[in-house]
Amino acid sequence: MENGLEIATLGGGCFWCLEAVYQQVRGVKAVESGYSGGHLRQPSYEEVCSGDSGHAEVVRVSFDPSVVTYREILEIFFAIHDPTTLNRQGNDVGTQYRSVIFTHSQAQRATAEHVLHELEAGKVFDAPIVTQVEPEQPYWRAEDGHQNYYQDHPGQGYCAVVISPKLAKFRARFAELLRR
Repeated sequence: MENGLEIATLGGGCFWCLEAVYQQVRGVKAVESGYSGGHLRQPSYEEVCSGDSGHAEVVRVSFDPSVVTYREILEIFFAIHDPTTLNRQGNDVGTQYRSVIFTHSQAQRATAEHVLHELEAGKVFDAPIVTQVEPEQPYWRAEDGHQNYYQDHPGQGYCAVVISPKLAKFRARFAELLRR
């Protein structure tokens, strides 16, 4: 933790979707889109989208754990993407869209594994969960055009058709975690 903040790094499909949701969570101080889990240094969006770099599109969420817990961050994560589809979220297909949690501590790893176990035991999903839990790996900030994407382009087709419904689902299910 730095300055009392904790970091969560999560991949669950297109980073624009995750970013738009986490920007609305109380206790979240910053959300940044980027890439992690691959073998290239400072990959470009094009290199990541090719599927050859090994990176996942991720968001790096800086949050105050006294306001929103890591567990709550993960509960949101599992509610806003499909953790049962391997290397795919909707029409976004490729390893860059895999469901992955990059943990920053043993405590985060334990929490992630516990939440996964609860979801699997509770048969919350109709198919097995394929979300990977891995230790933190080198992270690369995505290009400026990918930051605050939904805020800057709410009328763009992908935003209207894919992101807006995810935001509505999040707001309905997690009203108590919304920024005031």
